[in-house]
Amino acid sequence: MNRLITRVVFSLSLIFIFTITATAQGDTVSVRTEQKTSQADVAETDSTAADTAMTAFSEAPEDYAAATDNGGLYKSIKVKFIEGNVGFMSLVALALIIGLTFCIERIIYLSLSEINTRKLLEDIEAKIMDGDVDGAKSICRETRGPVASICYQGLMRTDEPMENIERSIVSYGSVQSANLEKGCTWITLCIAIAPSLGFLGTVVGMVMAFEQIQTAGDISPTIVAAGMKVALITTIFGIIAALILQVFYNYILTKIEHITTQMEEAAISLLDIIMKSRQAR
Repeated sequence: MNRLITRVVFSLSLIFIFTITATAQGDTVSVRTEQKTSQADVAETDSTAADTAMTAFSEAPEDYAAATDNGGLYKSIKVKFIEGNVGFMSLVALALIIGLTFCIERIIYLSLSEINTRKLLEDIEAKIMDGDVDGAKSICRETRGPVASICYQGLMRTDEPMENIERSIVSYGSVQSANLEKGCTWITLCIAIAPSLGFLGTVVGMVMAFEQIQTAGDISPTIVAAGMKVALITTIFGIIAALILQVFYNYILTKIEHITTQMEEAAISLLDIIMKSRQAR
């Protein structure tokens, strides 16, 4: 079930990111085509017309961005996606999508693992006090989640000494705790990778800026603006991706702690119930 959820969410996420990337690349190509066309028109006109055309051409990206910003949030993000270099922005978005995939899978799994522990223990106690251990086992089998699993593990050894029951519950509880934390390592990896990719884009943007300065032989805001823009946009998106994943990760840790606490309380309560039933015999 968990693997199926992961595969479905991951597949949809990949389709989403590939669609954005393809659209962004198409828009980049169209803008470059318009730029080449504008340059060709400039070459065919006189010097005065050429200056006018070049001025319009230099303002075209800004007009394009402004017009796209008016089209909504999606188009605004797409413009920044293009301006921040599609290659690096795609890597940052991919890290975000992969991290969100594992976050969604964990949240679904942990939500399904939460049960009414008090009611479960009350039902188990009623069955055990009536001498119906098999009935208590049936309740545990029909209840989902790690709490019911460790209770079932303890009920399997009701005829053994209390030390063996406790040892069995503790050992199986460790296994269930590991299952709760499965996939969290990948989330932390994506949290670390997203800003790192953003900083890598920053370094690449700075290199581009210095190459443009070296080519032009002069330092001016116009020359270094493109490289600096790539640097800043990739860094911003990388930090935003890491912050989003961190929020989800902390929420997942909170749910894991809550379920772990339920497991510990259930283990202690089950041992008390078994001890009480033995004293009542």
